[in-house]
Amino acid sequence: MQSLVQPEVESGVILVRSSDEIATNIRSYILAKNGDELVGFCALHIHAASLAEIRSLIVKESYRSQGVGANLISKALDEARFFNIQKVLTLTYRQSFFEKLGFVEIPKESIPEHKIWADCIKCKHFPICNEVSLIKTI
Repeated sequence: MQSLVQPEVESGVILVRSSDEIATNIRSYILAKNGDELVGFCALHIHAASLAEIRSLIVKESYRSQGVGANLISKALDEARFFNIQKVLTLTYRQSFFEKLGFVEIPKESIPEHKIWADCIKCKHFPICNEVSLIKTI
């Protein structure tokens, strides 16, 4: 997983997650595979009974624009529905991708404060963030 995400971490598109952090939260991850090859993943992180977040979405470059990312998001939303979560949040540089999937932009000020201090503070772009916050009601 780390080798797949490393280029995006280095460019600042995805937050760095230690191997220990990934291992601790491994049940949050949804994997996309082609045979034995890992071609993408994302995580559904539950913040509260009514709010979850899609994070760490990555698709191997040679598999992009083939529906892998949309399928990962669909699976994450299915899981959120299973847990009766009403809203799913994401922070992204790929706004149009998420808008095509029914997400709508929201002000960053509406993001739960614990999200900012737990994750955003680790970002190399903090506090000057160009990511867009979007949400989908399900």
